Amino acid sequence: MDGPSEATPEEGSEGRVEASGASKGMCQDGQTPPEATDPAAAASAVWTAAPGRLWQEDERSGAHPLRLRWAFGYSGALAVHSLGGGEAPLLLYACSNTLVLHDVLGNRQAHLQGHSNVISCLCVSEDGRWVATADGGPDALVIVWDSFSGIPVRTIFDSHPADGVAAIAISRDAKYLATISAGTVQRVCVWKWTYATEAPACSAELRPEFGRQDYVVFNPQNPYEFVSNSKTQVIFYLWSDAGLQYGAPPLTDSTFSKAVGHFSQSVFHFNDSQALTGTSAGKLVLWDAVWPRPRLREPPAKPHAMKAIKLMPMQKDGLTVLTVLESYFVTCDVKGDVKFYDGQLQLLDWYSHLRAGPIRSISFSRSPPSAPADYARSRTVGGQPFAVRNFILSTADATVLHVATDGTKYEKVMEEAKRAVNAIACHPSRALIAVGSHCGLLKVWDYEQTKYLVSRIFVEASIQCLSYDPEGSLLAAGFTDGSVYILDAISLQSNCKEFKFSRGPVTHISFSHDSEYLATADEKLSVTVYRRVLRNGQRCWEHLAGLHSHYKPIRSILFGVQLDSDEPRLLSLGEDRQLVEYDLNSSSKDHLVVLRRDRVEQAAVPLCLAWYPQLSTESFILTANSCYKMKLYNTTTKMCRKTLLGPTYGSPLEKMQILPTTNLTDPKKRYLAYITKDKVGVQILPVDGNPHKSSAFICHPGGVADLACSYDGRYVFTAGGDDCTVMKWEVNLSALEAAVPLGGEDLVPFYNLLDGGRDGEFFRELEDYFYYAQLRSHGIDTMETRQVSAHIPLEEIPFVMRAMGFYPSEEKIEEMINEVKFSEYADTGKQVTKINLGDFIKLYINHRPAFGLSMKKIRRAFQVLGYDNENGEKVIDRGDLLSLLQCRGERMTEEELAACLTTLLGMNPEGGISEPGTCDTSGAAALLEEEIPDEITAEIFTADILGLPIPEPEKNKTEKRDQSLIHEGSES
Repeated sequence: MDGPSEATPEEGSEGRVEASGASKGMCQDGQTPPEATDPAAAASAVWTAAPGRLWQEDERSGAHPLRLRWAFGYSGALAVHSLGGGEAPLLLYACSNTLVLHDVLGNRQAHLQGHSNVISCLCVSEDGRWVATADGGPDALVIVWDSFSGIPVRTIFDSHPADGVAAIAISRDAKYLATISAGTVQRVCVWKWTYATEAPACSAELRPEFGRQDYVVFNPQNPYEFVSNSKTQVIFYLWSDAGLQYGAPPLTDSTFSKAVGHFSQSVFHFNDSQALTGTSAGKLVLWDAVWPRPRLREPPAKPHAMKAIKLMPMQKDGLTVLTVLESYFVTCDVKGDVKFYDGQLQLLDWYSHLRAGPIRSISFSRSPPSAPADYARSRTVGGQPFAVRNFILSTADATVLHVATDGTKYEKVMEEAKRAVNAIACHPSRALIAVGSHCGLLKVWDYEQTKYLVSRIFVEASIQCLSYDPEGSLLAAGFTDGSVYILDAISLQSNCKEFKFSRGPVTHISFSHDSEYLATADEKLSVTVYRRVLRNGQRCWEHLAGLHSHYKPIRSILFGVQLDSDEPRLLSLGEDRQLVEYDLNSSSKDHLVVLRRDRVEQAAVPLCLAWYPQLSTESFILTANSCYKMKLYNTTTKMCRKTLLGPTYGSPLEKMQILPTTNLTDPKKRYLAYITKDKVGVQILPVDGNPHKSSAFICHPGGVADLACSYDGRYVFTAGGDDCTVMKWEVNLSALEAAVPLGGEDLVPFYNLLDGGRDGEFFRELEDYFYYAQLRSHGIDTMETRQVSAHIPLEEIPFVMRAMGFYPSEEKIEEMINEVKFSEYADTGKQVTKINLGDFIKLYINHRPAFGLSMKKIRRAFQVLGYDNENGEKVIDRGDLLSLLQCRGERMTEEELAACLTTLLGMNPEGGISEPGTCDTSGAAALLEEEIPDEITAEIFTADILGLPIPEPEKNKTEKRDQSLIHEGSES
């Protein structure tokens, strides 16, 4: 049947697309889509935009601190489409959450960014003009792009908000989309995307026993009909404005007394009512209608019924791809063969020498085929002329081939990692980046020219980490089997025999500044050191020693330089909160000496480590922890000198690196690059807690595995782990600096972090407590003339902090007081004894919990410490709670505990203590026994004892804050 030539009355009565950004239909050059003014015009009509506009847009310099410049690799599970023609293929594919248009001959890419989750499926219109993408995460988006200009002409929000999208298809006339959700109970929707309606035209839910439907395609003759399949079930659909109906015809091995296999892909026949499905057993299932289809735009009287009428064995190897090209059926299989059949399934031509491996997708050039030549006649069954357009193949081995049918030329366009990419490293003096994957592939790229230079495949194990030595002549690689290879940086040939002294996967690897030492950390919590020695007049490497130095996973190993010499120093940081420094000079064969151990956190978990640049007279080590805090430690004493609020973009910092600088005019201008769970960011140094000095963007929604910086600081690279991709980001420091004044000068950014800001009630309350602390320091009952001051003594800091709802531990109090006390010591040699209101606000902002008190943490404590009562609630016995407070952690004395609890429960006449040592705790035991129940739940402890409000169960403050902190870059 032919497709509709005009819109139905129902369509014409709907609202048309309005031109307003990404979610409405307006071309960037001002042209209005034809369907916006004439619904009868097909949505795939070519606009009059100037060719090449997409590339012109991509060359404009962005105003963001980080801009994606290149995407290495691609999401191998999805199809690679060909949008070009002839000998210059233009590839379209997904790379994590980015849609990439890759001009192979021109060696350039355009990046279409809009998804905040990994792209799970995509489809292309018949003429290649419209591309629809969908993602697989929460709050999934469906975006329709104009491939000519790169503009998102329509965005469908909340299409499948809970589960994301598993499959998508676009009708031949490009007016309709079909989507299938990824949940256990799948939902099928049909969208009229050219109209500004937010709801689908129709939808239906599928039964779980149908299996996960992961492939869908429209009938090219009838846009009101489409088919989908899982591995075990094929489903046929008919839709109209009245609703969506479907039929799931049964087919088992007993139907034709033959093994069916698993279904791969389905298509409709191009000139009759039949449909076909390929299987893993090398067969084609032929489906036909049980009764004739209804005419177009006539609502079906009952669900359309199809039946399997034949199971045809085509070959021994499983079919992976089945598609239609004009009047041909095309199959691809697990061996890499491509075969062409006519409408009667007679073999016309085949390509069996590609050696491509299992084929995932095939896409044909937009250019018409050349005239049949003698070679085509000789290869065609029956000797009939046969010509086909050039095509692109993508395989399960992450390889993309371009096949030129005129002469049968095979060209390998891309060969990327087929398994997780967890390791990247940048050369210290050249524009080279090394990329290692779990499939054993090690590739080196020139990232300025974006040219692949050299590669090596390790069949023994998976590459887990990489590091260049500071001289740039060596490249060290750590593997999942515990082995370490030291390679020539240019040829990738082994410099010496591999080492295997780690019992578990090597997770970190690093060279010393003089290239004399190499250190590794592994999953078995050990640090291993290798050194370079002179043997027989040649420099070679040998194993020095190893040590099981941590009892929880090691997060960082770091080489530095001694302050008073040029000798290297080595540190490791673990989740056990230990910062361990090793004495390399005193270490000997099989004996690694520990110089000192320092516990750097009390409750938070340290996550990463870096040498802080010399921005003052004092030298620091910078750490970031799981509570969104960054800390500066003196490199010699390991004293915590400053605690600062770090970037708060949904998850804590996982890794960080100081950006190299080439700015000789202002060496104090330094910057930090970092990654979180799914974002990459940059921050201006020195760190001070100002959130406007930092910016972050979603880079790998599935998780960022590694971070590397170019030698000149111009680029930041991120590895996406399981998404098998590496992103190259250009750093725009001017844009980063320009954003800082927008947040306000001096204390304004910190005022804005207080509830209500500078003019709010919270700030006025803070001022009152601050000046009340001055009265306390002089004595409440004194009759002497008071000296009004803008400062309070350091001893008053904890009292004001607690009055403001922040309850620091004794260790945190000591850190806060030391931070202020020694803030000027390195410059003046004197200690600070008082603090003003502005500095106190900074101290409060930087030390308080980033997202306030969390009911989740309190419940977690009760889960660990409590037991289940008769009602199934987690409770703590009153006596046990009092005992824990006096015997565990920072122990409280009986007097301190009595004073705190009587104050919290409002038993003191004044409601608290005005001066230290004035609280009367006599009779407290009897009062506590009366006021506190025998069994305490988390809710009783929070509301009745601490007097804090219990957050709403559906969305607590932390979740709201996390959502508000997502950077606008994730929407770019």
